Amino acid sequence: MDEFYRALCKAAGEGQVKRREPMALHTTFRTGGPAAFFAVVQTEDELRKTVRVCREHQVPWYMLGNGSNLLVGSSGFPGVMIQLGGEFKQWEITQEEENGHVLFKAGAGLLLSKIGRAALEEGLTGFEFAAGIPGTLGGAAVMNAGAYGGEMKDILVSVRIMTQDGEIRELPAGELALSYRHSCIPEKGYIVLSAVMELKKGNQEEIRAQMEDLAFRRKDKQPLEYPSAGSTFKRPEGFFAGKLIEDAGLKGFSVGGAQVSEKHAGFVINREQAAPEEIRELIEAVRNRVFGTSGIWLEPEVKLLGFETPAFGESADTDLKKE
Repeated sequence: MDEFYRALCKAAGEGQVKRREPMALHTTFRTGGPAAFFAVVQTEDELRKTVRVCREHQVPWYMLGNGSNLLVGSSGFPGVMIQLGGEFKQWEITQEEENGHVLFKAGAGLLLSKIGRAALEEGLTGFEFAAGIPGTLGGAAVMNAGAYGGEMKDILVSVRIMTQDGEIRELPAGELALSYRHSCIPEKGYIVLSAVMELKKGNQEEIRAQMEDLAFRRKDKQPLEYPSAGSTFKRPEGFFAGKLIEDAGLKGFSVGGAQVSEKHAGFVINREQAAPEEIRELIEAVRNRVFGTSGIWLEPEVKLLGFETPAFGESADTDLKKE
């Protein structure tokens, strides 16, 4: 591994690679074992070289955004966590049209909250729905993130991606197969580098008021005081996950330090130093109980890494007791 480490440092840049980096520091669940290597790349060239080194040495790698939809097991991740910095955290207005529409380009590593603040400062509307989502632009494009009636597909114009072979392409939004919490990006193995969004000139005070209203609604309804991955489950067609979980009698149900939020049943929270395995067990238990009471399998938005079984199962064991 020393040879690989040296090659990784050369690709990502000196001082940009750490060993045994705790993933509790990089996920919003605030738990998880260490990544064998953690690399922050500043440029497209560094990213291309880093991925190439991983492939040549057959070391697994994972593109990490804000870690807001990720649960890493206690044993950690036996590969390279790659995070985007430098040029991937820049933004610019690339075009202003006479009808008040503006093309806003931002790097994939930029937090949605920072894009929201930039849009507000520029008096641009259309991004308010996403400003409070705890993720990066790259992650938001990959999963077509949305909230409060808005989705990324409503504003995305194009996405700049890198293929597994290091080729860079500019793809129009219409080629991304965007639907509810889905795009073709992960299926094709693309890495999002940046995205162009179409926003509109608006009234700055009205934009600010809308952002503040959505922030208040989040704080009022969601358990933001505890670590979590946000909304844990995708919304089943025709239903609300939180309502199904509450109807199943699981509000406040816990496994170790993990708990179904008493404030909003759609959130699984790290209430008290929960181990990743406790959070996973709780999510599995919720899915099984809800299936038993409603016949609906809830699909988690959370991705698993560092577990022996890297996906959620469907055991239909619904014999649960509230702790």
